[in-house]
Amino acid sequence: MAENLSRYFDSMESMAAQTEGGSIPHVLKVIAQRYVGDNPPHGPVYRVTRASAVRKSADHLYEFPLRSMFKEMEAGQRVYAWAKLWIDQPQAFIFHLRCYGQVKLYHNGDQRFGSSSEEEMSEADPNAAVLPIKLKINLLRGWNHFVLELGVGPDGNCGAAFGTGSRKNKPFHFLAPSDERDGEEGWIYTAPSAHPLNRIPGTNQAEVATGAEWLPAREEGNGRLDLLYGMQPGYSAYAWTKIANRTASKQQVTIAGTAFGPLRFIWQGKEVYAVQESGEFSFELGAAPGSCDLIAHCRCDGQGWGFQLGDIAAPNVDLVLGRLVHGYKGEFLLLGPLSPEASIDPSDYLATGKVAADGRMNVFWMADQPGAHVRPFLENELYGRWNYPLGVTLSGLLGSSRLLQNEDLANYVAGHVEFATSTYAYSLWDRERFGAAGLNNQLSHIDSLDDCGSFGALAIMADRFRSIEGSRAVADDIAHYIMNVQDRMEDGALYRKVGVSPSMHYTMWCDDMYMSVPFLCRYAELTGDTGYMDEAARQLLLYKKYLYMADRQVMSHVYDVRNSKPSGTVWGRGNGWVFFSLAVLLEVLPKTHESYPSILAFYRELADGYRRLQGKHGLWHQVLVDTESYVESSCTSMFIYGFALGIRHSWLENPEPYISAALAGWQGLCERAVDKRGNLYGVCKGSSWSYSHAYYKHDLGWNLNDTHGIGIVLLAGIETQRMKDWLIEKA
Repeated sequence: MAENLSRYFDSMESMAAQTEGGSIPHVLKVIAQRYVGDNPPHGPVYRVTRASAVRKSADHLYEFPLRSMFKEMEAGQRVYAWAKLWIDQPQAFIFHLRCYGQVKLYHNGDQRFGSSSEEEMSEADPNAAVLPIKLKINLLRGWNHFVLELGVGPDGNCGAAFGTGSRKNKPFHFLAPSDERDGEEGWIYTAPSAHPLNRIPGTNQAEVATGAEWLPAREEGNGRLDLLYGMQPGYSAYAWTKIANRTASKQQVTIAGTAFGPLRFIWQGKEVYAVQESGEFSFELGAAPGSCDLIAHCRCDGQGWGFQLGDIAAPNVDLVLGRLVHGYKGEFLLLGPLSPEASIDPSDYLATGKVAADGRMNVFWMADQPGAHVRPFLENELYGRWNYPLGVTLSGLLGSSRLLQNEDLANYVAGHVEFATSTYAYSLWDRERFGAAGLNNQLSHIDSLDDCGSFGALAIMADRFRSIEGSRAVADDIAHYIMNVQDRMEDGALYRKVGVSPSMHYTMWCDDMYMSVPFLCRYAELTGDTGYMDEAARQLLLYKKYLYMADRQVMSHVYDVRNSKPSGTVWGRGNGWVFFSLAVLLEVLPKTHESYPSILAFYRELADGYRRLQGKHGLWHQVLVDTESYVESSCTSMFIYGFALGIRHSWLENPEPYISAALAGWQGLCERAVDKRGNLYGVCKGSSWSYSHAYYKHDLGWNLNDTHGIGIVLLAGIETQRMKDWLIEKA
């Protein structure tokens, strides 16, 4: 179907065509249920990451610093690096590659790239971080195997950096590709050799089948903690497993083995056995049906530390890992080393993503293998992720839970938020330790308003429903970032000195009103500090100064700071963000505030401008001033939201036209953009910017069920229902 038409499906497929299609609560329920059903609340996936010179950098590219890894590597020799990536749906994806020497890239056994001399740069090149080669690769559903063939360039340099071209939205982590390392995160690689591989691997197979020896080496710890942590007298570590009794009755279990140093065992929270020196040991436990944690506390006496257990001589009773860790088949996870002054309760660290701090260093779980770190990775498409479209989506779900009186929906939102905030401290540590975090990739590396404001405002709102672990620490850090770190113009206006691509450097986007103002309002409410409300009002008026086009009563999408001029392009969703943010601010800004009259006047001017641009079927267009551009759902929803809120709060001097506009807009969504299954059509995908309307009209297409739109449609429905109820009460 052509995008410039005003309907995305046959009218029989529309939400409005259903028996309850005219009921706003029913529409919200169907949309919300579809979203939750498509995005179940799976937790993180734990994987082994082996200590290696190959690691991620902050941009989520894996670095292969061959010159430091293999100092004697010579011309004519090559190193092979091999990894795989799971893809749910076939797609063309952009990867980034930096070549420090000769590089060939293979995908599923076929060569996709070979470097030329001008593409090979020095590892010390200051432009290396901003000038990657962009490679579009058609990914298949299922496993996609990648092999890098790395050689020495004419200047003697060698190595590469390779990975995702979208660190914000697709922070891909690669998995070890061989049968022996199934489930591990990271790349495996060969030592330099003058002989090529017999065959470039393109499928899962054993390492021996490739005819090469692959690194990093895999070793077993066998309970010897000196192999994991070194000999550190006075230090200690915890070992954690579960005793799983798969019978219907209590079983007596004998725990026997060899201690390599002082050792004590904790069962059901109490110490049940201890030895002070190395040697054989044995004791019994009563294991009820099910599973229960068994924790061993090991201390280094300078002679050795750790332990080994023999087999449990009880039918249908086994030792199992306390949590599933892909790439590890052992029975114990280790937490250490902990300094002699450390005083921690190991049970505090059995839950997801919490770093053990002992005053000297922070540690996390390891496998019983030298250099085998256990790390949580977020592998859900949406649930648990932290980004600004999800901040909008979940805000809509949270609001819907109140209107629908559905506590399960609110708990789903709170769980998603807490997934991120409760692991915030861990993700900061993980990023520092491994170069880029395996979860919370945006929250742990805030470098723009997109990364923090939208979801941060949601986190504050979710914490009002129930206490959210870690939310206050996250909110405080976001407030600090917005007020003290984000770049500003000389007059204090927030702008993007550095964007996610060079074309976005030195720009001011009207979108950033939503990325800052609602958070500042919520944080002011949270702390009682009205200075944050003052800042929200100041930013809106500063953005008006740079981006408002008074002749059209709309906003320019972008202000080009380098050239000191607005783009003049009238993008629907960018304008929607401004109008939405105005409404949020007006709802909480005291009428006695010095900026209230100016903010209200600005709201009324934009309301008049947007109302006059509404399409004939109630929807607004992707390019607001071009009726040949496609009808766009997210901006439509934000205008509905702003109108409905303004009517209920009496911000509009002549409300009747805006009542009609809001009702027509909601009807248009239900007839033309929301189908009977709760799918949402016509949501513009994430944008760059342009001086030309043609970019927004032709290049910036729409996505099905895009998170930029789902939540704001829900919020529009909520406010429309509230407006209708208010009008009935007022009549």
